[in-house]
Amino acid sequence: MADGVTFPLLGLSRLRMGTDGKGVTTLAAGAGCPLRCRWCINKRLLAEKQPEWIAPEELFERTRIDNLYFQATGGGVCFGGGESLLHADFIAAFRELTGGAWKLSAETSLNVPEAALQTALACVDEFIVDIKSMDAEIYRRYTGGDNGLVLRNLETLARAVPPENVKIRAPLIPQYNDAADQQRSETILREMGFSRIELFAYVKREEDAAL
Repeated sequence: MADGVTFPLLGLSRLRMGTDGKGVTTLAAGAGCPLRCRWCINKRLLAEKQPEWIAPEELFERTRIDNLYFQATGGGVCFGGGESLLHADFIAAFRELTGGAWKLSAETSLNVPEAALQTALACVDEFIVDIKSMDAEIYRRYTGGDNGLVLRNLETLARAVPPENVKIRAPLIPQYNDAADQQRSETILREMGFSRIELFAYVKREEDAAL
């Protein structure tokens, strides 16, 4: 296990169904994100709440209360944020504690160093990817970032993980893309070998956009 690795916990959400992978899950929300998305649903949380830095053993103690639910339904713990894969070393250490009894999932933009993804490939059962847009310019305008790294990580994910273990969310983003862009993103993703693609629309919240 990695020595001294910690996770910047913002909060736990227990007994979730149908949102974070198979079965009953607990969402562990962490701080830190490389992007500055215009309509970020967690912007206020990330800006205002101070994280609690915890060790893998502490998170295990807090989540094992739902062990029976996890094992009975095939669920487990979902790491979100923020950007979960910024803490891939922590997830790997947490996996050593849970063994194979729980399923671990990660919500990610994939805008992370390739080394972080490689670490996650060895310990995460399901990846839930918010792709924003496959168009580089739309992505830049909406997130403030470059999607070149995202595309490379998508290629790695397509080669390394069975398509049933990757869910990709391709949103319709107010003022930034349209249905045609959403469809183009879906087409590219399917050509890469992904099959679980969720098309949906962001609900714009003015109070978050103003932060």
